[in-house]
Amino acid sequence: MSLLLLFLIWYNVEYSMHKVKAYQVNSPELPKKLLIATQGSAFKDSLTQKIISHYKRDPLFIKVIDISNLAEINPENYNALVLIHTWENYKPPTDVKNFIERTTAYKDRIIVFTSSGQGNFKMDEVDALTGESKLENVDYFTNKIIKRVNPLFTETN
Repeated sequence: MSLLLLFLIWYNVEYSMHKVKAYQVNSPELPKKLLIATQGSAFKDSLTQKIISHYKRDPLFIKVIDISNLAEINPENYNALVLIHTWENYKPPTDVKNFIERTTAYKDRIIVFTSSGQGNFKMDEVDALTGESKLENVDYFTNKIIKRVNPLFTETN
C-alpha cells in the first residue's frame, strides 16, 4: 500500500501541470482578440509561445490564462479562443469541460488541442486537435492550430 501511495505521489509531481500566470500581448483596445487558455508544461508553453510569435506583430490583442480561469471568460469578447489541455485521468479537466458546456453557442470560435499519452483522446462533442506532448511536434501542432484560427479573424463574429 505504501508503494502504491509513493508511486501516486511521484506520478502526480512528475506529470502534473503547473499553473500558468496570466499575461497579455498588445493592446486590449485592438478590434481582434485571441484568448489562449492553457496548462503549464514544456510542450504547452512552447506551443503557446509559437502561437504568440506568429500573431504578435498583427493588430491583434492576445490574452493568455490558465485553464482554471476559464469560468471568468466570456467568449463573446474574443474572435478566437484556443484551449490547450492534457487529458487527465481518462477525462478532460473539469474547467475545460464546464467551459465547453456553457459556451456551445460559440463553438465555432473555439479551437481545442488535447494532449495525451497516446495522442488520441478528446471530448466526444468537440472537434479537437489531438497529439502527444512531444517537443519535436510543437511546430506541427502550432501550424495546425494557426490554420484553424486564421479564418476566425477574417469572419465577422
